[in-house]
Amino acid sequence: MRADAKKNYSRLLAVAHDVVAKHGVDASMRDIARRADVGLATLLRHFPTREALFEALLCTHLDKLTQKANELETSNSPDEALVSWFREWMAFTQSHRGVVALMASAHANADSALYASCAAVHSASARLLLRAQAEGTARTDMNGDDLFGLMAALGWLVDLPSFAPRADHLVHIIADAILPNRSSNDIEKQRAESER
Repeated sequence: MRADAKKNYSRLLAVAHDVVAKHGVDASMRDIARRADVGLATLLRHFPTREALFEALLCTHLDKLTQKANELETSNSPDEALVSWFREWMAFTQSHRGVVALMASAHANADSALYASCAAVHSASARLLLRAQAEGTARTDMNGDDLFGLMAALGWLVDLPSFAPRADHLVHIIADAILPNRSSNDIEKQRAESER
């Protein structure tokens, strides 16, 4: 890639990140190009579809999210790791408004440009759940699909302005439902940490 093309590519991704954070995934491609000081044709040369733009924008962040799951898997107790994972997920969805709907549809479509990244997040979630189930703190009547569905629902809810202030509370409710066998000391410790 030529230096000017690489510069345009990087600039487009930076602007797209800011625009999506502010306006969600329905942000105008034309608006992104205008804010990046390039023509729409330049944007479309780099990202021929909206999904291609979001793939490039989200894959880096989804890869970081998956890496965080790998770190949690080896550094925290299984139940703490799962609750921390929920918090990481919530932070991700709050900084990428509207991403949950894209991920939910990509998760069911192997031809989607976002499929591999979504599958990695799904797999990481399932591993964290299995680890907590093996320890005996997580419900055994659910699987990775159930967990991904709950995470998607939670991410979608906090995308709504009326629920955004209740995000932390909703995380606690979901965590308590998934991890019914945690000690009350662990629950209070994690709540205190989340309030810092």
